[in-house]
Amino acid sequence: MHVPLGEATETEPAALAAFIGNQRTEHHVSHRLTCQVLEVSESWFYKWRNKPTTAREVRRGQLAEVIRQIFEGSGDTYGSPKIWLLLVRAGWRVSVNTVARLMAELGLAGRKIRRRRGLTRPDKRPAAPDFVRRDFTADAPYQVWCGDMTEKDRGDP
Repeated sequence: MHVPLGEATETEPAALAAFIGNQRTEHHVSHRLTCQVLEVSESWFYKWRNKPTTAREVRRGQLAEVIRQIFEGSGDTYGSPKIWLLLVRAGWRVSVNTVARLMAELGLAGRKIRRRRGLTRPDKRPAAPDFVRRDFTADAPYQVWCGDMTEKDRGDP
């Protein structure tokens, strides 16, 4: 079993150390074996095992919770730029990239704005010839045929 831990040991070392410690209490697996499987040295584990949570980790956790609340409050639509703007207005000092990275770690992705593209585009092709010269009156049926094509909004019934 190979678990890529490069990012896990750099971004959340305390969480990984807690996971290794829990394997012994919950599943009776030794620290040595868990460290070997996860390709982490035992000295690294013992270094991080009893280390207190840093202020940076606490702030990052609080920021992640606020980001999740804003995202859910927006109906899962806001992306990182909009959430960053709301955070700055609320008094947080944080960069757009940090917000984007946290959102990616939390699995949050805003909806992309879909631009409605019309069916007709002016100046893209020549207009159809006007054989009736805009005179749609007729003396009998089936002498002049015309049609009207209009776009209907998708939101209209």
